[in-house]
Amino acid sequence: MGSGDTRVRGLAARAGGWSARHRWAAVGIWVLFVVLAMGLGSAAGRVDVKASDQLKGETHTAAKIIEDAGIEEPAGETVLIQSKDGSLKATDPAFRAAVADVVRAVDATGEVTDVSTPYDTKTISQDGRSALVQFDMKGESDTAGERVEPVLRAVERVQQEHETLRIEEIGGASMMKTFDDAFGDDFQKAEYSAVPVALGILLIAFGALVAALLPVALAITAIMATMGLMGVVSHVMPMSETANSVMLLVGLAVGVDYCLFYLRREREEREAGRDAQTALRIAAATSGHAIIVSGVTVCVAMAGMLFTGLAEFEAMGLASLMVVAVAMVGSVTVLPALLSLLGERVEKGRIPFLRRRKRNGNRESRFWTAVLKGVLAKPVVSVVVAAGALLAIAAPALGMKTQNLTLDQEFGDSLPIVQTYNRVNEAFPGGSEPAEVVVKADDINATEVQSALADFRERAISSGASRGPVDIKLDDAKNVAFVYVPLVGGSDLDQAGASLDKLRDEVRPATLGTVDGVEAPITGGVAMSKDFNDQLVGSVAPVFAFVVVFAFLLMLLSFRSLTVAITSIVLNLLSVGATYGILVAVFQHGWGASLVGAQGVGAIVSWLPLFLFVILFGLSMDYHVFVVSRIREARLRGRTTKDAITHGVVTTAGVVTSAAVIMVAVFAIFGTLSMQSMKQMGVGLAAAVLIDATIIRGVLLPAVMALLGERNWYLPKWLNRLPDLTHDEAADAVAGTRTPVVEEGERVRV
Repeated sequence: MGSGDTRVRGLAARAGGWSARHRWAAVGIWVLFVVLAMGLGSAAGRVDVKASDQLKGETHTAAKIIEDAGIEEPAGETVLIQSKDGSLKATDPAFRAAVADVVRAVDATGEVTDVSTPYDTKTISQDGRSALVQFDMKGESDTAGERVEPVLRAVERVQQEHETLRIEEIGGASMMKTFDDAFGDDFQKAEYSAVPVALGILLIAFGALVAALLPVALAITAIMATMGLMGVVSHVMPMSETANSVMLLVGLAVGVDYCLFYLRREREEREAGRDAQTALRIAAATSGHAIIVSGVTVCVAMAGMLFTGLAEFEAMGLASLMVVAVAMVGSVTVLPALLSLLGERVEKGRIPFLRRRKRNGNRESRFWTAVLKGVLAKPVVSVVVAAGALLAIAAPALGMKTQNLTLDQEFGDSLPIVQTYNRVNEAFPGGSEPAEVVVKADDINATEVQSALADFRERAISSGASRGPVDIKLDDAKNVAFVYVPLVGGSDLDQAGASLDKLRDEVRPATLGTVDGVEAPITGGVAMSKDFNDQLVGSVAPVFAFVVVFAFLLMLLSFRSLTVAITSIVLNLLSVGATYGILVAVFQHGWGASLVGAQGVGAIVSWLPLFLFVILFGLSMDYHVFVVSRIREARLRGRTTKDAITHGVVTTAGVVTSAAVIMVAVFAIFGTLSMQSMKQMGVGLAAAVLIDATIIRGVLLPAVMALLGERNWYLPKWLNRLPDLTHDEAADAVAGTRTPVVEEGERVRV
């Protein structure tokens, strides 16, 4: 290195330089890390979130009572027996014969216990044409779906013998089996197809097999390492299957993106005439730095989920944070080593019909050059039109309705069991998902406790919260009673929620609440939905504030510009708002719902808005940091602000477009699933990335920066004391090179 060279500074540049010099060591360390992480995770095993930790409030209290008492609640099953034409009543001999046949058939399987007839439990509908046979599955409720098949077959045989009646089974075990059969493979196909889709797009983008395989390989190894680490971390913070799926989705997206940014910059510099060593050094100092800034910002955004207090969200946030951090480290360490080892061989496996078109060194996009010409010629008009369009798209979000989706909303009519669910709810409102009162007393058989239970049963019906029958089951040994109350409103969560409030606020205090030493939290499907929504609403403000404030501070420190920090936050919020608007328009109002198979949903799943905000705020920083870093780099090299904007946007357009297409394609796969909650997540993520990579980064960002001019780099004097995390890419790029990167006359701040 000559005496006039500038020393490279910056974590990314140092990491890239070390890796390039110690290629085999860097690759070996990465492989060892992945293997050790997987080995430790396998040895430790994964601890999943317990039911008692899922929610706070009454749902948590009820689960804790059951867990502390050592009670294993069995999976309850119900067989609906219903006259098809209404001619038969439950009291008719033919109907009674069918009930007896059902009882004998399910009991003969040896898989059930506590079989009860509708004549004992009084589970006969008001019109007399429907009745319920109820029983529990033997064994653990979590695995009941694996043992319910013989029972389902037995019920089907009885149905064949009684053609005038409708005989159908529904319950925890049968729903578990049905969903696993129908959608277990669906999820696996979606996860497995994401990799070939990403690889196919990368082949088109690079035109070479080796170059396309590198990002996919990095993403997969990052995901494998994170899966191992999740097992270890789960002993401190339990994980879940949902967190695992989200981790796979985020890991593939950012892993491919980071590697794509790095690799495209290295190739670009080599096409501009740099030797391989110089090109790699420039890529490390520029794209590597942008990856670190982006990765830290994404990690901070994901950490926002830890403030929800919801175990499922905390698991998703931590898993996502970990995979982003692993992918970021891999991008700035092992990737430079692999590129140094491969050299020109990264171009191996050229696709004949995708021969690379030679461009003018800086790989500027003709399409975006034309767009930018118009945008920068009339920046005011561009801002007004683009921002106005996004605000119009976001407008429907003002009427957003969120709720936990009911079975028919989640799956529509795609499964026969959904029709059974609807029939049970019509005949026995609330019967398919009753409220469950978990009563804990010092002596559950004490006279005053038994009197209070009887009083509760009577008032639950007289208050209008339930039409009955209210079923009470005692566990004398544990001094616990379970009271099952079908709620008026059934599958209508608004009405059922009002019935639940009556039980909690009126009936319980006047009955069970009068007995000292009695705990009586109310749980069940409707209660869990309500408690989840209440807790989620309470966490929105702190999560939003945390993510926005820390993202602002990171952008401020990374670019030393108050203006860039503010505009990045505003543009991200605009992108998120537009995404919310699209979700409400499609899934709540049904505009264009038939195009994505979302007819009749009528609501947004309650967890999605907060989840999308955190994920999108993090992922959109990828593009923002990458584009603004390139603009800043050009500005430091002496270009005018307008020229720097044009250069930064058009030279990154190819990378951003490729990265966006991959993300949109991967997320869109989840939009094809049958579950409406997953469909909403996929459509929301895909729409957001598309908006962000086109309207936001291609139109609004350059137009706003053009209007601001030199004010883009404004930093008040009193903020000069802040830590300087900027990285002068132009200066770093020339360090130790024989091919000049900074041309004569260009200004560089050192």
